[in-house]
Amino acid sequence: MRHNAAIPVTPRPHIRNPKAKALKPIILIPARLASTRLPDKPLAVIGDAPMIVQVWRRATEAAIGPVVVAAADAAIVDAVTRTGGRAVATRPDHPSGSDRIFEALQTLDPGATHDVVVNVQGDLPLLDPHAIRAALAPLVNPACDIATLAAVLEPGEIDSSSVVKLWANFGGKTIARALAFSRGAALPPDGGTPYHHIGLYAYRRAALARFVALPPSANEKRANLEQLRALDAGLRIDAALVDAVPFGVDTPADLERARALMRTRPDPARP
Repeated sequence: MRHNAAIPVTPRPHIRNPKAKALKPIILIPARLASTRLPDKPLAVIGDAPMIVQVWRRATEAAIGPVVVAAADAAIVDAVTRTGGRAVATRPDHPSGSDRIFEALQTLDPGATHDVVVNVQGDLPLLDPHAIRAALAPLVNPACDIATLAAVLEPGEIDSSSVVKLWANFGGKTIARALAFSRGAALPPDGGTPYHHIGLYAYRRAALARFVALPPSANEKRANLEQLRALDAGLRIDAALVDAVPFGVDTPADLERARALMRTRPDPARP
């Protein structure tokens, strides 16, 4: 699989748009200890720090705005702050990461200084910071409510229900509107070409507020895909096309692979 390749993963460099600098993003990383396949996953040590701290570091290296972990558990707050990171406690019973970051946003930024909220998953310790910056590019278009990432499917992924497909028509460009999301390979009514969806989102603040206030849609519940709620409500999602899928940690085997990859990761502090 492509996401087991050597890191760092490099997105297409020309998708970055200098106009995105006008945005005022904040990066929020939702995290909780509950995990069926890998208990206490955020606290698993990778390299010299817990995984959630490594994710915080990758997000900080993106250098687009403040980075804060939205934590469901005090142990996560302690792990992050003990190593110099920022974390805020949230309710433990949120149904999704989107709800968790929205609570954190209200706590951290009640004056609405930040107009974009980037949701970075807490199980991506090897995420290339360039990919986070790439997620801002679609928001240069004022018609875009939510931005995300996509990559070309690898052989066999189209038939894998564990790989979420984003359907779009890039037409040689690096940004396109998401027409549909699915776990299956069937062509959706709106057409398009399937891509590997990467679950990193950049929300306009108003779009996030609207999204978390919506009830789950029928399509969302059927496919167990939260992003379908946004499409069903008329929110526009655009995707930036990047070159590779970041390595995510879901199982003990993934954790050992992440530890091995971290040992080969270049030090960003070195010239």
